[in-house]
Amino acid sequence: MVATALWRRLDTPGHDACRLEQCGSGWRIEGTAVFRRKEGPASIAYRVECGADWKTVRGDVRGFLGSRPIEYLIVRQGTEWTLNGEVVHGLDHLVDLDLGFTPATNLQQLRRVPIAQGCAAHIAVAWLDAETGELTELDQRYARRGETTFWYEAPSARYEGLLELAPDGFIQHYPTLWKAEQ
Repeated sequence: MVATALWRRLDTPGHDACRLEQCGSGWRIEGTAVFRRKEGPASIAYRVECGADWKTVRGDVRGFLGSRPIEYLIVRQGTEWTLNGEVVHGLDHLVDLDLGFTPATNLQQLRRVPIAQGCAAHIAVAWLDAETGELTELDQRYARRGETTFWYEAPSARYEGLLELAPDGFIQHYPTLWKAEQ
């Protein structure tokens, strides 16, 4: 299976191009986000590898934010998460990696956790903030409102909105942040 997405950033000039492919018995989400920041342009290439169960195995993030290069390797082995080879404590109960700069990484949570219409699920994730280089827990709540819509809340990120999904499972509209281009 291969799916692709192209999003336009809504809060600043930018785009994100992504693709999903099956690799052996697992999945790979990879793409590049390019957008304007007040410190200068950003270009971030990313890859997230998941097992057949959609649980994260590893993530690679590299590029630049303004004049500052970034490079992060996130690995989940068993219940242990590492960031650039250093163990990150307190994330042992998490199985999903969410990259804060792209809408692509909501896909694996929604594929892994079936949510019936009218029901909700709390799905905490290991969240990478590319600006700070920190890997922390982000509590998220998805409430299914329709066949392709979810009310989404991430309180610590101060975000909520009605997400619209495309038939392939990628987010089609992430209010105030991203919108898929046809």
